[in-house]
Amino acid sequence: MTKYVKRDGRWVSASTGEPMLTEEQRKAPLPLPTVISDIPAYQSPIDGRWITTRSERRDDLARNNCVEYEPSMSPTKGKIKNKAFAKKRGLTVSEEFR
Repeated sequence: MTKYVKRDGRWVSASTGEPMLTEEQRKAPLPLPTVISDIPAYQSPIDGRWITTRSERRDDLARNNCVEYEPSMSPTKGKIKNKAFAKKRGLTVSEEFR
């Protein structure tokens, strides 16, 4: 990916000095960085510590030998199969397990 710097009021390639293409010259929209907001603070269900950042969440998972939940990891792919489990929690059993 090309790195651009501002020189003499214009954006140019840091390595070649070529000017950045204008919107009309580009065939695709200018790629822009994505900003992801931090997570809301919560108390770890494992050890009770407060988790306030994504890095603290990663550390908490690693410290307690846990992984982020992914429905694809479940044998039922996140669908509810157990009738007693569903009834206790006010949920419904997935269509394919009725």
